[in-house]
Amino acid sequence: MARLIVTPGPSPARLATGGPPPPRGFTLIEVLVAISVMALMSLMAWRGLDGMLRTQSSLQSRSDEIRTLQAGLAQWQTDLDQLAELPGTPSWGWDGRVLRLTRRTAEAPATAPQTMALPSVRVVAWTWRSDPGRPGGGDWQRWQSAPLTQRQDWQTAWALAQQWGQTPDDNTRAGHIQIHPLSGWQLFVHRGGSWTHPLSSDAVTSGPPAPGNEAPSQTQSGTTPDGVRLMLTLPPGPAGSGTLSLDWVRPTLSGTPS
Repeated sequence: MARLIVTPGPSPARLATGGPPPPRGFTLIEVLVAISVMALMSLMAWRGLDGMLRTQSSLQSRSDEIRTLQAGLAQWQTDLDQLAELPGTPSWGWDGRVLRLTRRTAEAPATAPQTMALPSVRVVAWTWRSDPGRPGGGDWQRWQSAPLTQRQDWQTAWALAQQWGQTPDDNTRAGHIQIHPLSGWQLFVHRGGSWTHPLSSDAVTSGPPAPGNEAPSQTQSGTTPDGVRLMLTLPPGPAGSGTLSLDWVRPTLSGTPS
């Protein structure tokens, strides 16, 4: 005998008042669609965040490279501005590989005697050193001595600067700083009212030399030139590429080199 099952419907009071139907849950398809949409939005947000982080890292690397190069150029100008022209002590020396300078310094050793043979000076040196593992094939580098007040100590530091330019060792690495990767550099001097041609004895070309443009081997030592033109060949990198030129004029010069 068949049984009749009756499902209770809305109460007469609900029907009389026209109230809302009882709440119902989400279906499985609706839940899956919502999860898929949220997963897609999360993926898009992650890709956007990753792109922002990559851009920030690239900008930071570029900023660091530019600041490093600017600091090196500022140090170059400071060394030239503070050149010490002392009797019997060359302020400028070039040996075909390293540029040596004698510059003033406000620092003095704590054990300096009361009578000093020299005012407090430093010996600094600049060079381009070949390094196949670096961008552009080399680095622009600087070396400096401790503050000096005795002529004998200056002579020792002057010789160490030349040694550092040729074959650095443990005695010279303490004052060594690696400035910036370079493909090469050129240096021109202004004497006698004109800039010296790169093939002359007063100019130097370092880095891979062009045919017929090899650097001179003779030593150039003596007084400060009227002006110095520095030309750096930058390899492709965050700081840019190409040739960067910087002119320096001796502060005591009465006229500006042309």
